[in-house]
Amino acid sequence: MVLSSRGELMKNALVYAYIGDSIYECYIRKYLISKNFTKLKDLQHESLNYVSAVSQRKHLELLEQENFLTQEELDIVKWGRNAHGGKSKATDIVTYRLATGLECLIGYLYYQNKQDRIKEIMERITSHESIW
Repeated sequence: MVLSSRGELMKNALVYAYIGDSIYECYIRKYLISKNFTKLKDLQHESLNYVSAVSQRKHLELLEQENFLTQEELDIVKWGRNAHGGKSKATDIVTYRLATGLECLIGYLYYQNKQDRIKEIMERITSHESIW
């Protein structure tokens, strides 16, 4: 269980994942545009290196291997990973849940007004060489 910035208990990790997904994708789009991708086809293709569930899982695993996340952040990822939500048609359940865990972390940090930490995490993710 996680407390909101007002001390209220937030019971649904999927709410954090919902907003985290949007924030994550927005950061990636901004990053790709800054790299001078100008054609929509190229932007869409390159974004898959970051926003697909498979990519998010790989980036999360790299963050964990690098010991980049705090214990609290790892707990939030686990909370999001274990939330019972839908199932992706495009990937296996383990990959989908790990991606949900990363999105949950981003959403949680957003609601805790920790934009600097979101930026650090996203910069680290975009610093990974292409994972494909």
